[in-house]
Amino acid sequence: MVINGLQTINQLLTAGIAITAFSLLLYALSFNLKDRVARSFAFMMGCVVVVFVGEAVASVLNTRLWIERWYQFQWLGITFLPAAYNQLSDAVLATTGRPSRGRRTKLVYVSYLISAVFLVLIPLEILVGPLVVENVVSPHLQRTNLTWLFSAYYLISMIWSWFTFQRAYFRTVTRSSRRRMSYLIGGALAPALGSFPYLLFGSGFAGNHPYVFWSAAILSNILVSALIVIMAYAVAFFGVPWPDRVVKRRLIKWVMRGPVTASTVLALTTITRRAGEPFSVFAPVVMVGSVLLMQYMITMLSPYWERWFLYSDGQQDLALIQNLEERLLTTADLKQFLESVLAAICDRLQVKTAFAASVDIGGLDFLVNVGKMKELQGEELSQKILESVNPEQETEGLELYSWGDFWLIPLFKDGNPQELLGLVGVERSDQEILEEQWEALHMLAFRASQALEDRFNQQQVFTSLEDLTPQMTRLQQLRAAAQYDGSTILTGPNEKELPDESTIIEWVRDALSDYWGGPDLSESPLLQLAVVQQALEEHDGISVKAVRAILREAIDKIRPEGTRRFTLDWVLYNILEMKFLKGQKVRDVAKRLAMSEANLYRKQKVAIEVVAKTIIEMEKQALEKRNQSSHHPG
Repeated sequence: MVINGLQTINQLLTAGIAITAFSLLLYALSFNLKDRVARSFAFMMGCVVVVFVGEAVASVLNTRLWIERWYQFQWLGITFLPAAYNQLSDAVLATTGRPSRGRRTKLVYVSYLISAVFLVLIPLEILVGPLVVENVVSPHLQRTNLTWLFSAYYLISMIWSWFTFQRAYFRTVTRSSRRRMSYLIGGALAPALGSFPYLLFGSGFAGNHPYVFWSAAILSNILVSALIVIMAYAVAFFGVPWPDRVVKRRLIKWVMRGPVTASTVLALTTITRRAGEPFSVFAPVVMVGSVLLMQYMITMLSPYWERWFLYSDGQQDLALIQNLEERLLTTADLKQFLESVLAAICDRLQVKTAFAASVDIGGLDFLVNVGKMKELQGEELSQKILESVNPEQETEGLELYSWGDFWLIPLFKDGNPQELLGLVGVERSDQEILEEQWEALHMLAFRASQALEDRFNQQQVFTSLEDLTPQMTRLQQLRAAAQYDGSTILTGPNEKELPDESTIIEWVRDALSDYWGGPDLSESPLLQLAVVQQALEEHDGISVKAVRAILREAIDKIRPEGTRRFTLDWVLYNILEMKFLKGQKVRDVAKRLAMSEANLYRKQKVAIEVVAKTIIEMEKQALEKRNQSSHHPG
C-alpha cells in the first residue's frame, strides 16, 4: 500500500516536471528566442520534456511492447542532453564577452554528432537492450557494453560544461549578474542529475531497498521541478530589454497559470479517479473546479505578491501607471460618453438631432451624432462651422451661435476662449429655452468640454511618452546587455542622439521666421543636424542656402498630391507656402484662406510642428545612411 502511494506520487511529479519543462520551453520560444542562451535553454528543455514524458507514459502502461517503445523514446532526450549542455555553457560564456575562437564551437558540433550516432543505436538495441520487467522495482531497459561508453560521454560532457559555467561565473563582476549566474549554474544541475536512468546500474540495490528508492526518486523529482524553474528565471533575463520587475512578473504569472495550475489539476483528478467508487465519478467536477479555483486565486492574490516581492521600490510610480491604464479614456469611451451627453441634450430640449465635434489639425473631427446628419457632408463644412463661432470674444456663461438649423455651443479648455477644443451642435427649436433647460444645457456642455479636455491632456501625455520611448528603450537595452559584459557594451561607440522634439520645433519656428533675410538664419541651430550638413556641402558651404533648402524640402514633403486647392487637406501647406516661402502678410493669408487671424495662428503652430517632425525623420534617415557608409567604407 505504501509502495503504491509512493509510486503514484512519483508518477505525478514526473508528469509535473514534463508539464513544467514544456511550459518553460514555450516561454523561451515566446519572449527571448533571438538570444543564443535562450535558444540553447529551449533545446535543453525540449530534451527534458522528452525524458519525462517518456517516463510518465511508460509508468502507467501495461503492455510490454509499448512500455519498451516509450522508454526508447525517453532515450531520445537523454542522448542529446550532453550536447545541449555543451551548447548552453558555450553560449553563456560568450555572453560574458568571451566568444568562441572556434574550439568550443567545434566541440559543440562534435557532441551533437556523437549524440546522433548514439540515437541511431537505440532502436537497434545496441546502446540499451530490451525491457527488463522481472524481479525489478520498476521496468527499465537493459544495460549493454555501449551503455558504459555513453555514461562516460555523459559524465565528461557534464564536467566540461560545469568548467565552462565556472569560467562564465568568474567573468561576471556585478553582484546581480553573479547571483543570476549562480542561479543558472545551480539550476543546470536538474536536467543532468534528474534525467539519467540510474536503474541501468542500480536496479539490484533498488530492488532490495524499494522504500529508499522511491523516496529518493520523489525527492529527486521535487528538486528537479524547483531547479528548472530557477534555471528558467536566470535565463529569462538574457537578451531582453525589459526591467527586472517585468521579467519576474511575466515569468511568475506564466509558471502559476501554466505548470502549477496544470500539475495541480492533474494531481487532484488522478487522486480522485484512483480513489475508486464513489469518488471517481466526481473526477470531471474536480477537474473543472480546480481549474477555476486556481485561476481565481492567481487573479485575486497576484496584486499582493507583486506589491510585496516585485515592486518594493517605486510602488507609487507603478501604481500611477496602472491606474492610468485602467482609467484611460479611449476614443470609443469618449464617443460613448458624448453620445450620452447628446441624448440628454435632445431629451431636455425635445429635439431629434445633435452632434459633437473636436478641433484637430484639419478642422473639425465629427465624433458622434444623434439623429440624421445629412447637412454635415460638405467638403469645407468644418471651416464654415468654425467661422460661425467667434471664440475670441469674451463671454460669461454659455454662449449659443447660430449656423443653419443648428445652435452651436463652443467648448473651451479651462474656459479660455482662445483654446477651442470642440463644439456641440443642437437642432434649433421653435420653442423658447426655459431657465431649467438652459441650466441643464450649460451643465451638459460643461461635461462635454471636460471629456474633450481630458482627451487633449491624454494626447499630450502620449506625445511625451512617444518622445521618451526611444531613449527609455535604448537605456533598457544597455542595462540588460551590460549585466554580463558591461565593459564592452558601455564603452562601445554611442549613436548620435537627436535633440528632443520640442527643441527641434523651436529651431524650425525661428528659422522660418528668419527665412527671408533674418539675422540669425546663418547661425541657426539646425546647422547641427546631419541632414543640414549634407545640404551645406551641396550649396558650397553657404549656411543660409542650406537651411532654406532643408526647410523647403520638408514643406514640400507635406504637400498633398495633385493640383493645389484651398481645401482642408491643403490648409497646412498653404499656410507654410504663403506665409513663409512667399513672405505674405498674416492678414492677406487669412483672407485668402477664409479664416480668422486667430485661427490662422493656431493652424500655423500645427504646421510648424509637422515640419519639425518631418525634419526629424529626414535627420534619422541621414544618420542611418551615414552609419551604413561608415561600416562599409569600401
